[in-house]
Amino acid sequence: MNIAELLFKPGHSIAWDYFSSFPLITDSLGEIHDFILSIPKAGYMEVSEGVWVASDVSIAPSACIQPPCIIGKGTEIRHSAFIRGNAIIGENAVIGNSVEVKNAIISDCAEVPHFNYVGDSILGYKAHMGAGSITSNFRSDKKEVVLHLPDGEVLTKRKKVGAFIGDRAEIGCNAVLNPGTVIGHDSVVYPLSSVRGYIPPCMICKNQNLIVERIIH
Repeated sequence: MNIAELLFKPGHSIAWDYFSSFPLITDSLGEIHDFILSIPKAGYMEVSEGVWVASDVSIAPSACIQPPCIIGKGTEIRHSAFIRGNAIIGENAVIGNSVEVKNAIISDCAEVPHFNYVGDSILGYKAHMGAGSITSNFRSDKKEVVLHLPDGEVLTKRKKVGAFIGDRAEIGCNAVLNPGTVIGHDSVVYPLSSVRGYIPPCMICKNQNLIVERIIH
């Protein structure tokens, strides 16, 4: 199963060709640093060493951005955002108040607006994380993260893997996406949920044991 093709449509991230080229999408997490350095920087300003932003990006004075990082046009980095490096943030995205991002790809128009943690993860086009929702990226037993997909379990050979959130997916407030969670495009996760494994596209996850079809009109 090619997770990238299942969750994301091309054309909404400068990293699409990069992360979709890996047979196992988790392998792309280990090379984000080098990929950022390889991206042509025409149209970007290097505002500090290793941090490139488009000319109309809005960055609050209180935000902290560590290298390497590249941020697309029209994006807003709000008060006290903490970008810990190895971050690719697309166009017209929002990284909001007290949000922490590290080793992650945020696609165009994605919103991570309030008190979120996004680590070792990929967010799709117009994906939205409600206030306080997080991607947990490290198992409490410190073992390798395993993806639980429809065609079987996949060993990632990585101890840090967050979540892969498909295009237009909605994650409710204070939800926790456990390590290796995969959320299909256009799916919804209820607030206060603890989610693990695989949620198919166009579903509503009310809790781990109650997942119903989402009717999109």
